Amino acid sequence: MTFADVAGAEEAKEELQEVIDFLKNPARIQSLGGRMPKGVLLVGPPGTGKTLLARAVSGEAGAPFFSISGSEFIEMFVGVGAARVRELFEQARPKAPCIIFIDELDAVGGARGVAPALGGHDEREQTLNQLLAEMDGFDPSTGVVVMAATNRPEILDKALLRAGRFDRQIVVDKPDLEARTAILRLHTRQVKVGSDVDLRVVAQRTPGFVGADLANIANEAAIRAVRHDHAAVTMADFEEAIDRVIAGPEKKHRVLDVAEKRRIAFHESGHTLVALTVPTGEPVHKVSIIPRGVAALGYTLQLPVAEKFLSTQAELKDQLAILLGGRVAEELALGDVSSGAHNDLEHASEIARSMVTQLGMNDKLGPLTFGRRRQLAFLGVAGDEERNYSEDTARLIDGEVRALIEEGQQRARDILSAPRPALDALAARLQEREVMDRDEVERLVREQEQAQPGPAGAP
Repeated sequence: MTFADVAGAEEAKEELQEVIDFLKNPARIQSLGGRMPKGVLLVGPPGTGKTLLARAVSGEAGAPFFSISGSEFIEMFVGVGAARVRELFEQARPKAPCIIFIDELDAVGGARGVAPALGGHDEREQTLNQLLAEMDGFDPSTGVVVMAATNRPEILDKALLRAGRFDRQIVVDKPDLEARTAILRLHTRQVKVGSDVDLRVVAQRTPGFVGADLANIANEAAIRAVRHDHAAVTMADFEEAIDRVIAGPEKKHRVLDVAEKRRIAFHESGHTLVALTVPTGEPVHKVSIIPRGVAALGYTLQLPVAEKFLSTQAELKDQLAILLGGRVAEELALGDVSSGAHNDLEHASEIARSMVTQLGMNDKLGPLTFGRRRQLAFLGVAGDEERNYSEDTARLIDGEVRALIEEGQQRARDILSAPRPALDALAARLQEREVMDRDEVERLVREQEQAQPGPAGAP
């Protein structure tokens, strides 16, 4: 495996090229009096290709590759993990130049001393101490490079990250639009793709997806093409594969009651119309009331116009209005609300609380952060929130979060109350068609606006 088998992650490849040059010609850097970093830590979300990059480095350098997972060191018998660390380094030294790769380093490299009740010298800590000793003990001129991967660098022991051990950290982040397009080309090399398929459009439809997700989409599209006896994989196959990965498979045999179907249609129409109206709303790509997955009875899919890495206060407030638009539409059209807005309310509450407590987007509380999540590294999970504020501040936080939610709900109500014919027409069309794309939605809304001249609602 070489870098030709890894698409995207160009910055990480450039960083790793130095490791390859050292493994191929270690005398070059030694002649200048320098040394190669002993350890290279690949950091990034799951599925971004950290393990793949490590294997590609080995292939590019033509060096032996010793691979082990962090969890394989840990046993119930004391001393086994430390012995395995010693054995791994003893096997690697005669094969130098070579690569030792430890996947899921956080399984063995978590911070020490976080659980004094369990004892200060348990099996995991013995294993970590042995790893620290081995990384200090071998001569960097021998050409043994230790690489590791983790998606939780914040819980690693500080002794692992100091200079002389894992002193070089390489971030393998989620791919951007160009990288996603390249990854899709890579994963469709063996797939018979139809002439109507535009992989760049597929990449635009998958913001936030990592390489593993994109590989899954390419495979799901091929499976769907086989299921429908297509001569080649079509764009419709890719569209369905994306919907399946995002929302789950269609529940074709789930028959909805007429009243329930009408309620879902109004709910999704509310999301859609608010998204079309607010200033920073992302374009609506598709609206569906076909049940999918475990609990999704319908969904409104929005796609970003451009790659974004930040959200402004105005954008987050618009997002609150969009999330609450479904519940408000049910209330306006049917006079009652249902449990279908559960996920919307949960997501909206998280956004509002983050705005108040973490992002400093509140006038009363100011540019401060409140609360801190404790990491229980010995269990590998996040602990309870550590309160670093008073009861009076807690009451103020709750009040400001409620105010943000109520403001978003009122904005959604103002938007949906004015163009009521558009809400009714869109819900009726959804009940008839079940799925509508962006062009159909915009055409219907435009027709309703022309038929009902006047203000289209408060922005």
